[in-house]
Parts: sequence; C-alpha cells; structure tokens
Amino acid sequence: MTAPSARITAVDTYDIRFPTSRELDGSDAMNPDPDYSAAYVVLRTDAGDGREGHGFVFTIGRGNDVQVAAVGALRPHLLGRSVEELCADPGSLNRDLIGDSQLRWLGPEKGVMHMAIGAVVNAVWDLAAKRAGLPLWRLLARADPEWLVSQVDFRYIADALTPAEALTLLRAGRTGLAEREALLLERGYPGYTTSPGWLGYSDEKLARLARQAVADGFTQIKLKVGADLGDDMRRLRIAREAVGDGIRIAVDANQRWNVGEAIDWVNALAGFDPYWIEEPTSPDDVLGHASVRKAVAPVKVATGEHVQNRIVFKQLLQAGAVDVLQIDAARVGGVNENLAILLLAAKFGVPVCPHAGGVGLCELVQHLSMFDYLALSGTTENRVIEYVDHLHEHFTDPVRMRAGHYRAPLAPGFSATMRPGSIDHYRYPDGGFWVADRAEREDVA
Repeated sequence: MTAPSARITAVDTYDIRFPTSRELDGSDAMNPDPDYSAAYVVLRTDAGDGREGHGFVFTIGRGNDVQVAAVGALRPHLLGRSVEELCADPGSLNRDLIGDSQLRWLGPEKGVMHMAIGAVVNAVWDLAAKRAGLPLWRLLARADPEWLVSQVDFRYIADALTPAEALTLLRAGRTGLAEREALLLERGYPGYTTSPGWLGYSDEKLARLARQAVADGFTQIKLKVGADLGDDMRRLRIAREAVGDGIRIAVDANQRWNVGEAIDWVNALAGFDPYWIEEPTSPDDVLGHASVRKAVAPVKVATGEHVQNRIVFKQLLQAGAVDVLQIDAARVGGVNENLAILLLAAKFGVPVCPHAGGVGLCELVQHLSMFDYLALSGTTENRVIEYVDHLHEHFTDPVRMRAGHYRAPLAPGFSATMRPGSIDHYRYPDGGFWVADRAEREDVA
C-alpha cells in the first residue's frame, strides 16, 4: 500500500523587528533610522520528519506588518499542496502565484505582493534542499541544466535570453565544476563589507571599522553617500587614509539623486577613486542609469537591490546601463526569478555582486553566488558578496567569514531558519523585547 503524500498543513507568519535604529546601524541618505525587520514565513508539513520551509522578506520597520499580511494572503495557495510535488518543481508554485490574475493585478510582478511570493517560493526551496540533505548552492549546482531551465520564467525576457541560450550557458558552466567546488570549500567566496560606512557613524568609528575591515581580510569596503557633499568628501578622505590605495571603496547613494545631480556628485568624489556608485538614481530609471554610467566612467555603476523583476534587469543590461548587477534574494519572486537574472547577467557578461546585509540577506544570497560560480559564470573575478556584521546570531546556520571570504554553508537548506528564541523575543509587538521596551518607555513618560 502506497503511503499518502505529505502535504503543507500550515503557513505561519511572523512580524520580526530588531531595534537597529538605536545605534544607527543601516543608516543611509534615504533611510536614516532603519529598524531591520523580517516578514517571516514557516511552511509546516505532516511528513513527520521535522523538516520545515523557512523564508522571509527583508524590510526596515514600519510597514513590515503590511508585508506579513501579504505573505499570509498566499496561505490558500499552499495549504494542502503535495510536499513532494512542490519540492520536485518549485517553479510550479512560482508560476501559479505569478499567474493568479487577481494577485497579478496588485503588481504585476512588483511591490509588496511580488516580494511575498518570493518569500514563500524561497521557503519551498529551503524545504526542498533540506529534504535533499543538501545546502541550496549544492542542490542548484548539481541539478540537471534542463531542469534548471524548466524553473525559469522566460516571459518578457525571451528577446534577450531564450531557453536554448540558457541551456547552452548552463551546460558550458558545468565544465570544471568539481575543481571549482574544491576551491570554494577551501577558500570561500570573496566578500566586501559595508559595516564601516553607515551614514550615522562618527568619523572615529568610520576610520576604526575601515581599518578593522582590512585587518579582517576584506579588499573592498562601501560607504553611504548622498546627504551632504562636503561630508561625503571628508568621510571618503578618512576612509582612504585608513585603508590605503590598494583597497577598493564603493559608494552607495540609495537612490538619492536626480540624474544630473548624480553625475555632478560622483565626479566631485572621483579624486578619492570610488570603485562603483550604487543606486545613483531611481531603480526604475533605466535610461537615467545609462546616462550616469556614460558620464562618470571609469567609476562603475551598480544597481539591483530595489530592481523589482527580471524584466527591468533585462532592460538595464540591454541598455548598457550597469557595470555591476546586484541581485537581492528577497526583492524579486524568489530563487526562480533570481535564476533568470543570473542567466541574463551571464549572457551579457556583467558581473554579479549581490546586495546583502539586512536581516538574513547574507545567509540567503551566498547560496546564489556560489551556484553562479560553480555552474554558470565559473569565476569570482570582480565579484563580491556584500557583508554586514549584524544579526547573524539569530539564525541556526549563520554566515561564516574567513579572511574576507564567505565560507560555504554545509547544512541542508537555504540558511533561512531563524532561532525560535529570536522569533519569540523580537516578534512585534508582543515579543519579549518589545513588551519590555514599551513598559520602559511608559515608565519614563
């Protein structure tokens, strides 16, 4: 007698918020007081093996409840579905959710609902990797190229990348995979750090953390810019003196400027040899990015953390608007859409340097970069993953760094599982931290 198929029995959501604004961690010109947060989802099953799928959307505080509600709205699409079928074909869920006509009206394929779709799709991939007993990077790298192509939605991007071209790229990417995996396990994947560069930090803290980054083995740091040109010039001077000429310094405006302002500002900073300017203007302004890129060379233009879907990434690449493409694990529609974006970048020969740093983003995106290195691009040249030393202790499989490199995670899954104690303590508004914080503020008042 055949055993009944395991099913998804619960889709639990949590509003998790951390008070990072108290120390100005994460502060930049557009977001001066972020409280790093996660709209967190757990897929539970009746398989009886204890395995669950975990995923989340990163936000910065207010509005996290809206994102949680959007994730919860997808519950009917998941309850009762076969675990085996979902894990064998995560793209089926991706297609169902993106293809739902009423949900689609809320996007299409952008904004709060699209990020919610990404969270539950990522949770399915987490569950699939756990059931396979593999970290996600290894599951993807060992997958048949034909199956990986079946996971990609080519709608709206086939004029730039066809399924046949994607298959050719993935087949070619497998050459030398075993040798690269050995190197990855030995050396790790190169990272860069934004930890010194938050806009709210003092000059002394900036210099101290920049020197520490070099001592820790990082060859690139990043500074937030865009609030005041005089302050930016002073801070870049301090950073350059702290790290010397051999270390790359990237700068990030977080969408602060109009196009002309971006050009003038970056050219004013050019004497400090910035490696790239990140998000110089609106992430939707493809032609604006192209104009900035032409006018500020040799400073590179990087963007992607707020690019809403594979279609805009396609246009940025077609227009020659970026030198560095930055994927985000929790902005688009999950692993499936990020596979499409990685394939587009490989087709156009543009290096991918992921955005990370927010709650759990380092944990997630390392898997995507490692897959890209092993089975697609085959290189780490001019490729680095962002790293910020915040909040990793709240995950059961936190990132591990050595000599400025991400060490390859070995635990099965997508490294998305948050510690139960952290969920209980930082759940908003009734977690232990927030209850005590509210009581303390009432006592002071």
